[in-house]
Amino acid sequence: MRTEILDAAGRLLSELDGEDALTIRGVARAVGIAPASIYQHFADRTELVHGLLEHEFERLQVLLEKADAQADPEDMIGRVRAQVFAYGDFATTHPGHYRLLLSAISRHAPENPPEPLMKILSMFATAFDRCRQAGYRVRLPADRCAVMVVVSTHGLVALAQPRAATVPDRLRQNIEDLLTLILG
Repeated sequence: MRTEILDAAGRLLSELDGEDALTIRGVARAVGIAPASIYQHFADRTELVHGLLEHEFERLQVLLEKADAQADPEDMIGRVRAQVFAYGDFATTHPGHYRLLLSAISRHAPENPPEPLMKILSMFATAFDRCRQAGYRVRLPADRCAVMVVVSTHGLVALAQPRAATVPDRLRQNIEDLLTLILG
């Protein structure tokens, strides 16, 4: 039931103007249960939003893992590219979810980012480490490359159409340019 509640909250988040419009009553209605039933899984709205945040970070992590797994295992740059494109796709096709992730990041001190973000950064850093180990020139330490990719892609996504079905071609080209600068 917890997953159904989080999935419904995620669907509502896509339709609403942000997490502030998300209510226990609205989520319960979307699931088809009484609002009191939600309290068996979440103590309050804040805990529901926190659960949704973790759920969305996990979903993004799975998308990045799938993108990496579907790329040619011998093409290290292709694997990085696939992950960054998946990140951009998630941000542009699920803008409400992406805003939720970013709002969670902005509430933390820069020196203490949320654990789920650290997992995403670690995935990107691992991808850049694989490039370096395969003999590619990586201009920065892998952890800094990871931060650069997340921050730059966020900026590029913010400039893209917010409800595009896929990452626009221009955004993809900008991501390619970014990777060329990092891996040049």
